[in-house]
Amino acid sequence: MKKRILVAPLNWGLGHATRCIPIIKALYANGFEPIIASDGIALTLLQKEFPEFSSIELPSYNISYSKKGTYFKLKLIKDSPKLLKTIKDEKKAITQIVETHNIAGIISDNRLGAYCNSVPSVFITHQLHVLSGSTTWLSTKLHDTYISRFDECWVPDAKGDLNLSGKLAHKKRLSITTKYIGPISRFTKTETNETIDLLVLLSGPEPQRSLLEDMLIKAIKNFVGNVVFVRGIPEKEQNIEQSDNVTFFNFMTSSRLEQTINNSKLVLSRSGYTTIMDLAKLEKKAFFIPTPGQTEQEYLAKRLTNQGFAPSCKQDEFSIFLLDKISEYKGLKSFNTQVNYTALFSLF
Repeated sequence: MKKRILVAPLNWGLGHATRCIPIIKALYANGFEPIIASDGIALTLLQKEFPEFSSIELPSYNISYSKKGTYFKLKLIKDSPKLLKTIKDEKKAITQIVETHNIAGIISDNRLGAYCNSVPSVFITHQLHVLSGSTTWLSTKLHDTYISRFDECWVPDAKGDLNLSGKLAHKKRLSITTKYIGPISRFTKTETNETIDLLVLLSGPEPQRSLLEDMLIKAIKNFVGNVVFVRGIPEKEQNIEQSDNVTFFNFMTSSRLEQTINNSKLVLSRSGYTTIMDLAKLEKKAFFIPTPGQTEQEYLAKRLTNQGFAPSCKQDEFSIFLLDKISEYKGLKSFNTQVNYTALFSLF
């Protein structure tokens, strides 16, 4: 009987779920039986990707943003009692799932309560430093307290100076065994004709996802060329709408999105870390608009701009004409790293 491994990504946008896709595929290829556990759109997306695997709904963190980025930290503090209760409920649910589904191991992507002392438990994160301005020391310490409850931490980045995450994922003192597994992506670069002039990729918690969508729909009316606009809302059915030079999709499956990005000359998106890993793998030219108030995305966007890879700007400063700056930048580059999944999965 195959060992069952529970894969539990956080439902915060789509990034945590999508970067678990290659891990789920690798588990199956290495003789394990993956079981998916999440909630909301993250769970919906993975159910569409892997209808052949069992899935379980976990308690929802219900993470959302304030309409103004400056209030984001205050909102997180206000919501923290509810969040702590959810983590406690999640821990209880995980313990029961391990017993009832004969789970042999857990891979949690940023779900703080998705571990069990009776089976090997892994925490995936690119945030060993949790940037929060003047309180970075505190948010990092609190995050490390939760990470220390797992058996291993897997960091999806390179360990050396040539890396994608900068200071986010590189920390001298580590509380548990930490393995840098290299950037991971569900995509493969293919040589193809770039027939799409601009690809817009949206994701992330509300209301900021919708606020950016409304703004960009107005902005792209001034773009000369054909546009594909992926709204990042997994639903039961894929909806496609055409409006002048723009084709709107509510979501795309991995295979279609891979082909679409490969076919695109330029990509406009949030500066989420998973998006950056995907675009680096496909070596794309990009423009980033970090989510207001999300310090991590603001740091990543600024870092890539300062290094000459991709331009970026604040959300309230965006103009479609800023996309002309992309030609002045190198574009994202792939490390061409291969993850040794056989070695990683030996933990189980």
